[in-house]
Amino acid sequence: MRIPAILILLTAAGCHGSSDDGSGNNPPNPPGPAAGLDQRPSNLTCLAPSTNGGAGVDIELTRVFTSLPPNLSQPLAMLQAPSDASRWFVLEKTGRVRVFANAPNVAAFDADFIDIPASFPTFNDASEGGLLGMAFHPDFATNREVFLSWTEGTPMVSVIARFTSLDGGATLDPGSREDIIRVNQPFTNHDGGQIAFGPDGFLYIGFGDGGSGGDPDGHAQNTRDLLGDMLRIDVDGAVPYAIPASNPFSGGARCPADHTSTTNCPEIYAFGFRNPWRWSFDTATGELWVGDVGQNAFEEIDRVELGGNYGWDCREGSSTFGSPAPSCAVATNLIDPVHEYGRSFGFSVTGGYVYRGSQIPALVGDYVFGDYGSGVIWRLVDAGSGGFAAQNLLDTSLSIASFGEDEDGELYVVDIAQGRLYRIDDAGGGAPAPPPVATLLSDTGCVNPQNPAAPAAGLIPYRVAAPFWSDGADKERWLAIPNGTTIAVQAGGDFAFPPGSVLMKHFRLAGNLIETRLFMRHPSGDWAGYSYEWNAQGSDATLIQGGKVAPIGTQNWIFPSGNDCLTCHTAAAGFALGLEAAELNHAFTYQATGRTANQLTTLDAIALFAAPLGDPSALPELPDPADALASLDTRARAYLHTNCAHCHRAGGPTPSSMDLRFDTLLAMTLACDAVPQAGDLNMGPAARIIAPGAPGSSVLLARMNRRDAVAMPPLASSLVDDAGVALIRDWIASLASCL
Repeated sequence: MRIPAILILLTAAGCHGSSDDGSGNNPPNPPGPAAGLDQRPSNLTCLAPSTNGGAGVDIELTRVFTSLPPNLSQPLAMLQAPSDASRWFVLEKTGRVRVFANAPNVAAFDADFIDIPASFPTFNDASEGGLLGMAFHPDFATNREVFLSWTEGTPMVSVIARFTSLDGGATLDPGSREDIIRVNQPFTNHDGGQIAFGPDGFLYIGFGDGGSGGDPDGHAQNTRDLLGDMLRIDVDGAVPYAIPASNPFSGGARCPADHTSTTNCPEIYAFGFRNPWRWSFDTATGELWVGDVGQNAFEEIDRVELGGNYGWDCREGSSTFGSPAPSCAVATNLIDPVHEYGRSFGFSVTGGYVYRGSQIPALVGDYVFGDYGSGVIWRLVDAGSGGFAAQNLLDTSLSIASFGEDEDGELYVVDIAQGRLYRIDDAGGGAPAPPPVATLLSDTGCVNPQNPAAPAAGLIPYRVAAPFWSDGADKERWLAIPNGTTIAVQAGGDFAFPPGSVLMKHFRLAGNLIETRLFMRHPSGDWAGYSYEWNAQGSDATLIQGGKVAPIGTQNWIFPSGNDCLTCHTAAAGFALGLEAAELNHAFTYQATGRTANQLTTLDAIALFAAPLGDPSALPELPDPADALASLDTRARAYLHTNCAHCHRAGGPTPSSMDLRFDTLLAMTLACDAVPQAGDLNMGPAARIIAPGAPGSSVLLARMNRRDAVAMPPLASSLVDDAGVALIRDWIASLASCL
């Protein structure tokens, strides 16, 4: 049954009478036959360790390839061909691609890979124009195709063209030029121009808003032209290119160079950028990180997702920009940067890379970026609440035009002013402190070291009524708290765990263990998540730092980063999701005794709580959303409670005011018959967050049924929960009103 949250507090007002057994636990009188366990297990091994405050990282820049002739002219980028670390390619803004051997004492350049102005006299490198980007086709070793991005002509035009090498990859044949995309530039600045192939094999292209101040023509918010956008095209699917079917505006005609399209451009992957100057894909997770240059006040770093609107020029960073244009009144789904900084730190951000090298262990998994104006190099670190904070790594006097990444994941810096190249090295003080948790799951103390698939003796199993969607995985769950401590119960029934506590969860696909997550409350009181990847033999699992995406069977499995964990495990929801009275108020079979008993009764009986919960029949209870014997209404509300209410609740971290908790009356959720404030997903004026009786007009349902920048859940899932979508669709169709 459901009761107001205040009654939970009233029923928890008593206290245990018990004696100390010498172990640090305070067991009650022997539990009655209704309990599933006879006593609380002693937990001496599965304890959240101290984090020791973490460790910094100390870097230095080493100038490299100093024996080369000192005649690099305004270098803008350096890169290597796929799976070929033997050579470096350096793009000069003035139009040449220089090539040299990847050897410390290399003393001469190879023949130019290509010289754009010599081949095409209309080349224009005025202002922010020039040779701006190059991307090797992923199959360059066999097809010898390379894509270049430059500006030409007056008025200026941005060109993306395909070239082929006819001499085994030594040089590009100018006669093989095939223009892929042309875009007219209204001014000579804010051209963007970087190109790169993503992990999906498609070519990504970044264009600025066309220049001038404040985007007066509104290009960045106009999805009927290609300016102010990140584009994604399939260069192998058609001539000159095909549109990936999952692009947000796929299906329409290709957009012309002169911005005269009357329909949304199908090339667009994401939009709302001022000048996306240098961006990259995380080689471990595939995430797209973009440095977007600001206007007057803020520089920003964006983690870009399919279909996302990153706000310019309605916003600069996360702040309203100037006097918003009329188009901003209808601009929706604006996504805040993951980090922004003001003019006291710099004035032109240069996007970098997530470090995946091996030479600086303390930097692994951190995004490294810089500022062209100030020369500062930073990394983004976990801020402890689901966000990022910038940590200054090094102050330099360089004009940082870009960063480079070699085939081993080591990072380089390109100084455009002096025409020099540098490598980021460990300065000797960057060795990380021992990780707060063991590298192998078998060494954490939370599993049986002889059989890591089994929990350690001090863990208590539990099962939630309404499980969170985890891309079809089956899950097993345990909790562990230090001896001599207890769990408090907060308003609403959320469990408050003492420092030192650990929550453990196994994930299985097709019966095979693939991941184990430990969610720990460290002695400092801070919560943190740790993910372990199981080996193919199922004999042990290894800690992953910084997140990862890996193919498992027919799907891509997402191993979350620590930041990702705290995005969902919110303070508003008490951090420990699923561990609340309503989720555990049902029967569970305890393997240790073979008895089936109510979980709350059992946990009460072994004195796990600071005060007894009392009769379970007087406590809230969630149904299983898959239980056909429960009512459609309670099943749907339980699903939303588990999958949405950790963020969408009073005090939650989202800008929405929705409250989707199970016990919130539908009319009070601020979702039923409510006009969406974050976009109608092209549903028109009938769109509502939840439209009673009209699933096709319900934005909540539409977000559940997609996986892009406006999807729900917003991260850590690559598959739609078809059963959940069907449940919510049936529920919305059954609603006659919001009462």
